[in-house]
Amino acid sequence: MPYTAVNGLEFHYRIDGPDGAPWVTFSNSLATDLHLWDAQVAEIEDRYRILRYDTRGHGKTAAPPPPYDFALLESDVIGLWDRLGIARSHYVGLSLGGSTGFGLAINYPERIASLAGCDCRVTSPPAFKAAWESRVEMVEKGGTAAVVEDTMNRWFTGPTLAADGPDMERIRTMIRETSANGFIGCANALQGIEYLEAARTIACPTLIIVGENDPAATPELAGAMHQRVAGSRLEVLPDAAHISNIENPAAFNAALIPFLDAVVAEEAGNAGQ
Repeated sequence: MPYTAVNGLEFHYRIDGPDGAPWVTFSNSLATDLHLWDAQVAEIEDRYRILRYDTRGHGKTAAPPPPYDFALLESDVIGLWDRLGIARSHYVGLSLGGSTGFGLAINYPERIASLAGCDCRVTSPPAFKAAWESRVEMVEKGGTAAVVEDTMNRWFTGPTLAADGPDMERIRTMIRETSANGFIGCANALQGIEYLEAARTIACPTLIIVGENDPAATPELAGAMHQRVAGSRLEVLPDAAHISNIENPAAFNAALIPFLDAVVAEEAGNAGQ
């Protein structure tokens, strides 16, 4: 797997798909890695040039001490794109990755061809900030293994957890293997996010996806984001909570892939005029 230096860190990344195809960048949630997106990549790698990367402190990317913030997480993406010669990309992010995408669309609009923000937040009210304090304390004392089951219970619905399919153990392993620095640093970033009103400036094609049972980035919050981004689309997925691309991949792909294909087709049509 390739690595490259960005902002003084070694970033782990992966590229799939044919040379010359439109770029799509996928960004993982807190406490997962780039393999979160395996099911989506398998569906589109024949026609897109796909970049996946491990967020700082996650997977095989270096894990400097916290705190982190979204300005830093966004600059990591821009630095990675610059290193790889990616002038402009479609962007798909879930949870932490989706919030990063909103920041990129607000602060680096010329670099974003389209945005799919999935199960993500763009505001951090007091109750949300406070909820992270106990999780951070648990990780400080016991590492990320201490929050595996609490996290799984928030990320997936009861029936999915009860079925205990192979994806559940795969996600548990991702959480357990996330560094304490990465978890705490990205939790700090989530505690400070406030992009809800700035989202009104987003002009690129935007899709907002949320699981109907998501307790962290609720359908109500997704609706508020949708109202603020002119021309955006909102898809609420049944039978899914926070990690909707894993819990209901068929519905997730049915929302995401036609969106990407339509945006790319429209760009190609406009370029041919």
